Amino acid sequence: MATGEGDTPRQELFHLIKRFGAYVTLKISNLFFSISLHNLDSRSIGAVAGLAVAIVFTWRMLRSPSGSQRRQQKRQGASSSNSGVGAHSNASVAPPEVCSPSDDSRAQNVVDEFFQPVKPTLGQIVRQKLSEGRKVTCRLLGVILEESSSEELQKQATVKSSVLEVLLEITKFCDLYLMELVLDDESEKRVLVALEEAGVFTSGGLVKDKVLFCSTENGRSSFVRQLEPDWHIDTNPEIINQLARFIKYQLHVSPSRTERTAANVFSAPSLEQFFGSI
Repeated sequence: MATGEGDTPRQELFHLIKRFGAYVTLKISNLFFSISLHNLDSRSIGAVAGLAVAIVFTWRMLRSPSGSQRRQQKRQGASSSNSGVGAHSNASVAPPEVCSPSDDSRAQNVVDEFFQPVKPTLGQIVRQKLSEGRKVTCRLLGVILEESSSEELQKQATVKSSVLEVLLEITKFCDLYLMELVLDDESEKRVLVALEEAGVFTSGGLVKDKVLFCSTENGRSSFVRQLEPDWHIDTNPEIINQLARFIKYQLHVSPSRTERTAANVFSAPSLEQFFGSI
């Protein structure tokens, strides 16, 4: 720290706190300009206002000792000058306002670390992406299961490991229904066993009665309309188009990029990528 040789550790700390206060004030100012007030609730506004008041109060408290320290150092400088060693004393007493770039850097690092944005949890992302929707319907093939056709389900059913975390987060706050077209009873059993072995039913948010099976694509569309969910997730563009008028939001899961067919229809290569979990 490039202050005078007569500076004490207490004075050095004061300079750092003063720089910290200046940077915090700047950050608060930028925060108000960068966040639109209509997105803040009353608690958020109160928290920011309280922090601003605390900073102002602290700044005013710090100003008083600052003035007394400057006056004291000036008197020391004048006394030393009159005693015949003025040149040497003046060289050793540096103005308290003079701080090296390292002071600024240290204060800047402290403030930047303090204001570093907190990464939201997956649960928070899921709720935000679903716009707080409380009921969700979702097909199984190509979204929850590795298989992409009903014929494949006659041989095996495999739950995608990458989707499990997102699926379990959805079940924590949403009424989730899974549905699929199957060609026989054995396929139904394979799907239920695969979901059970993956732990989908252990969280308490999803039960086997909410896994629905039908024999036609129109049957799945009928299920969705009867349940009236806030969100429906599907891979079939025809089903998505049919339901666009009736469902508030839809997610079209497709490996290839598709054009947005309606304002309430979103698209993503996979369910987990829509929520940014991979």
